[in-house]
Amino acid sequence: MIGAAREGLPISITGLGCHVPERVVTNDELARYVDTSDEWIRTRTGIRERRIAAESEALSDLALPAARKALEQAGVRAVDVDLIIVATVTPDMAFPSTAALLADRLGAGDAGAYDLSAGCTGFMYALAQAYGMLAAGLAQRALVVGGDVLSRILDWSDRSTLVLFGDGAGAVVLEAVDDGGFLGFELGADGAGGAHLWLPGSGSRLFDDSSRHVKMNGPEVFKFATRVLVQSAAAVLHRCGIAIEDVDVYVPHQANVRIIDYATKKLGIPSDRVVINVDRYGNTSSGSIPLALADAQADGRLRPGSLVLMTGMGAGLTWGSALLRWTKETA
Repeated sequence: MIGAAREGLPISITGLGCHVPERVVTNDELARYVDTSDEWIRTRTGIRERRIAAESEALSDLALPAARKALEQAGVRAVDVDLIIVATVTPDMAFPSTAALLADRLGAGDAGAYDLSAGCTGFMYALAQAYGMLAAGLAQRALVVGGDVLSRILDWSDRSTLVLFGDGAGAVVLEAVDDGGFLGFELGADGAGGAHLWLPGSGSRLFDDSSRHVKMNGPEVFKFATRVLVQSAAAVLHRCGIAIEDVDVYVPHQANVRIIDYATKKLGIPSDRVVINVDRYGNTSSGSIPLALADAQADGRLRPGSLVLMTGMGAGLTWGSALLRWTKETA
């Protein structure tokens, strides 16, 4: 599914916030649980540390401060938000939705609120849905949160998954602006590849192994990721009539630095335009892209007029890209 922004009042990100747990877990610490080392992890993934939530922290506890920061930056009161979407595969519970719990804690009691599950691509799907709701006039102001507490669903004896993931959340406010904003989206899914990255025993399907731990076919996911990051980004650029040379900031999903390097070179994007923070956070799933956006803003890379390309991929298998003309002054 691919489309350019509809004619009418532009819609953009006007506020951005993120939050990660206090606990930092280094590669050396993970070596206590599995047969690994700092060098082994860094050379294969680029990750040197990640954040891990405390036992008392659920997703809504990470999402709340991220959302408050985004609202503050946008200059928006929670009561004026009429749509909240939380993209995650690790909600507080199956129901009520984390979005509904978050709306209550924020004081946005009248907002429509729901969770969305699209693996690590969840934030991109949620952006597109929020944009569509605002463009159709069904909402005026949206809060989109992407975040996960993946440490709760990892097998801490499985090296192939344990070293990759971390916990964190990011949030953005979407509303109408005078110019700039989203130019287009591209979304897709290939359910035939779903068994390469899955969580058996987490729903109504019965499995002999119901350990509820993430299982991943690493080589197949790697091949999928390197292919689809490039294809999705190229598709949205083509649909919007934008050359790759015009992209000022590239924000890929932070899964693995080798995947990011491959996509960057294949697309022909200079390395100084690419945002990488997987070394500090690991793969935070739906939190990955908003956390990277926040880093880009803190570094002064997001300036009014900057053309921002975001691309995600993950369980489903899913993928999604968005092209955005940044309109917010850097805080």
